[in-house]
Amino acid sequence: MEAKDSLQKTCQQSRLSPLNQRRWRNFKSNRRGFYSLIIFSILFFVTLVAELIANDKPLLVYYKGELYTPTLHIYSETVFDGEFELEMDYRQEYARELIEPHGWMLWPPIRYSYDTINYARVAPAKPTLENILGTDDQGRDVLARVIYGFRISVLFGLALTLVSSVVGVAVGAVQGFYGGKLDLFGQRFIEIWSGMPSLYLLIILSSFVEPGFWWLLGIMLLFSWMALVDVVRAEFLRGRNLEYVRAARALGMGNSRLMFAHILPNAMIATVTFMPFILTGAITTLTSLDFLGFGLPAGSPSLGELIAQGKNNLQAPWLGITAFLVMSIMLTLLVFIGEATRDALDPRKYLVQG
Repeated sequence: MEAKDSLQKTCQQSRLSPLNQRRWRNFKSNRRGFYSLIIFSILFFVTLVAELIANDKPLLVYYKGELYTPTLHIYSETVFDGEFELEMDYRQEYARELIEPHGWMLWPPIRYSYDTINYARVAPAKPTLENILGTDDQGRDVLARVIYGFRISVLFGLALTLVSSVVGVAVGAVQGFYGGKLDLFGQRFIEIWSGMPSLYLLIILSSFVEPGFWWLLGIMLLFSWMALVDVVRAEFLRGRNLEYVRAARALGMGNSRLMFAHILPNAMIATVTFMPFILTGAITTLTSLDFLGFGLPAGSPSLGELIAQGKNNLQAPWLGITAFLVMSIMLTLLVFIGEATRDALDPRKYLVQG
């Protein structure tokens, strides 16, 4: 009894409801998914501040009693008593000769950005202490490009997952709730649209416009929104005939409130379960387009481009090995997180525990 009372007090004091607390415990009980979430969160947070980790500009410059932030502002050589009104290249010996006699420079751990070329080595160069993962066929540091590429891939996948989930949930909710001809014609349209060769259409559409982050997001949204329609539609077809929904309708509650306040919360369980797998598919599609040359603009830090470089430069095995390991680790972590989320939201576990 004392344990039960203490659990109830804890539930009342916590922001999470008892049901959500049970779901969180189920998620944590899946050790593989729980630790995958921790590792993925750390990696994602590190890449969010990539400019503070890998950059060809110092984080701080102290010169003649004043502090400068080259990562946030552009300073010309004349600011440091140089000769030209050009942006200071802090990696050159000339910059050190100007600054170090009167101050110091605080550098990030990796003194290369994703587009910085190491002219001192023949590309592609093997891994060394200066370039831990070597350089690619254009002399750019592979580790810096991996850090920036990881961030772009995850941010792109999250944006596409969020937008496509909103559209898919809305379409599935309308079809399932109203049914009839709207549902009939909607399903026929989805069957035709889903039968399109999406990858080929993405390649064709990408060739008409200059590829970019937002263009690719919009083009891929044309096909990714269908992933959740069937799941949400089935939940609404079932939920609209439940007793409490009929009672609320009899009391005069409007359709919009019925959909979003009563049926949608139940449908969101299946939606959240699928979202990690949609994120994995979005990242894989972006990587495929970059590998084929129809993805992000040339020069962008792309994991797909790194895979292509590994294929084209078999004499530099560190390129292919790095790309394989990064993609494998990223997708494996996301799959494990998705499996743990599915187990946490499985209602059968509540029945067993109850």
